[in-house]
Amino acid sequence: MKKYLRSVAAASIVICTIAAFVRYISAHPALRHQLQRLSVSTLALLFGLYCLVFLLLSVVSRASLDLYGKRITPKENMLFNAYSSLVNFFGPGQSGPVFRGAYLRKRHNLGLKQYVFATLLYYGFFAVFSTFLMLAGTCPWWQTAGLMCTTGVLSGGVIRWYKRRAGLQQIRPTVSAIAWIGMATALQVALMVAIYSVELHSVAVKASLGQVMSYTGVANLALFAALTPGAIGIREGFLLFSQRLHHITSSAIVAANVVDRGVYLLFLGLLFILVISMHAKQKLQVTQTNTDTHLKKP
Repeated sequence: MKKYLRSVAAASIVICTIAAFVRYISAHPALRHQLQRLSVSTLALLFGLYCLVFLLLSVVSRASLDLYGKRITPKENMLFNAYSSLVNFFGPGQSGPVFRGAYLRKRHNLGLKQYVFATLLYYGFFAVFSTFLMLAGTCPWWQTAGLMCTTGVLSGGVIRWYKRRAGLQQIRPTVSAIAWIGMATALQVALMVAIYSVELHSVAVKASLGQVMSYTGVANLALFAALTPGAIGIREGFLLFSQRLHHITSSAIVAANVVDRGVYLLFLGLLFILVISMHAKQKLQVTQTNTDTHLKKP
């Protein structure tokens, strides 16, 4: 029943967000003209930046396996991340992490607790870097440093608590693997700054670097409350309620998010073509039912 209610709530948020987008754009013809004037070069640049973000996610996946001395080939890693990205966006609830955990357990003998620990490391880095961006652009340095340290301590506490609770004290993750996860996450967050900067400037918003950094930090942290695919509606809500922080107008937020959602759907379309053309479903030995994704037995 709880899962059903979550699905209904997620669907309702998506529908309401799309309806709000359509209504807002219809009532603001100037915004429509801005969107219609988007150049092909701008769309191509955003597309390329999303491809780089995808490559960094593949680096995180490989480093997560390196934590435990396990290996994955570049081709399998690419197909695995492409398939899980599609599952995460179009599947019910948090299908992506569930699929990733199940796949790594079946194909690479990575325990669920080990997978969760590696994922918490990635989330911890992501939270710290996003907190830095959220405040560094528009707030005094001491506020930024204080909240960033607080986020780091809380993230580290959660990771240490989980490691102890899961009985993983005997595991000694390699420093190099942790460093790779941290560096890949930092670059991913930096690329998101570039993506949002291009999107805001493409709709004629003269935002400073500090504003874009703050905007990016808020958008990234919204993913932790993602109930819908790609945090549709959730991210926009976070950005609208945090305008006093980044000082970007409502119309700019709507326009930039329309651009972002459109480009990301095109990117997912590329991943879908990649998955189909390379027969990823067969190579990853995945079967599907109407509601879940499963792995064939070896």
